[in-house]
Amino acid sequence: MAQKPFTPTDLARRMAERSQSGRSPGKTAFSQWRRETYTLPRLEAREKARELFSRFPKAAYMTEIEFWRELEDGQIEFTLRRLPSAD
Repeated sequence: MAQKPFTPTDLARRMAERSQSGRSPGKTAFSQWRRETYTLPRLEAREKARELFSRFPKAAYMTEIEFWRELEDGQIEFTLRRLPSAD
C-alpha cells in the first residue's frame, strides 16, 4: 500500500521536531546565536566592527560579520553574529 504524500505542514512539523530533539524545551536550533544589526556611516561602521571584534574575539565567541550592505545614502548596514558566552 502506498503512503499518502506529505503536505507542507507535515514536513514543517517533522523538521521542527528534529530541531527540538536533544534540546531544552523552548530552545530552537537557531537560538544559540546572538545577532546584532547596525546601520552607521562607513567609518563609524568600521570602528564599531573593530570594537565588537575586540570585545567578542572570534576564537572565543565565533564572532563574524554575517551580512553587510551599502545603503543608498552611503551608510553601511551589517549584522554581527556571535555566541552569547565563551566557554
